[in-house]
Amino acid sequence: MGSKLENDKNHKGPGVELTEAEQDILLKLARNAIIRKLQPTSSEEVPSVDYPVLNEERGLFVTLHKNSALRGCIGHLIPMAPLRDEVQNVARLAAFEDPRFPSVSINEVPELHLEITILSPMYRIDDPETVIPGKHGLLISRGFYQGLLLPQVASERGWDRETFLDQTCIKAGLRPGDWRKSDTEISVFTAYIFSE
Repeated sequence: MGSKLENDKNHKGPGVELTEAEQDILLKLARNAIIRKLQPTSSEEVPSVDYPVLNEERGLFVTLHKNSALRGCIGHLIPMAPLRDEVQNVARLAAFEDPRFPSVSINEVPELHLEITILSPMYRIDDPETVIPGKHGLLISRGFYQGLLLPQVASERGWDRETFLDQTCIKAGLRPGDWRKSDTEISVFTAYIFSE
């Protein structure tokens, strides 16, 4: 299990840091939620959630990988429920509702690698030069278009600032470079990331 805290010197970070036991519980809850959706009679043990931090409400994403390839990723920017419940809800969405992929099958579950990203509050920026790839996640919006990329995406792909901004525009359905336009809004956030 690995974790890293993506923090910003000028703004509060995610405001949460979990022990290995707490990370392990959230990862097990996420995996068990996928298994129980596929096998409602599953006897998978539900771990104890008697930790105060797991009652906090945070925006979060669950990312699924299979053989190092993306297999699903969905989350909520705005907290919808306590962490212990939200991680289960979002894990099921990532496994069965990501429109880019077919639903996960029971045979795939042992091959899935789960990553959980707990988000900080988001704040709007006026200067794109302040974006730090690998530290910040991005939300770019213009009119009805909106796209989000998590902080680890830029790190994993080796993107510089401009590429990260361009790729977030593309994710939003905009053109590369649209982040330079005055009516485009750029918001950033940091994240606490851990995985199996």
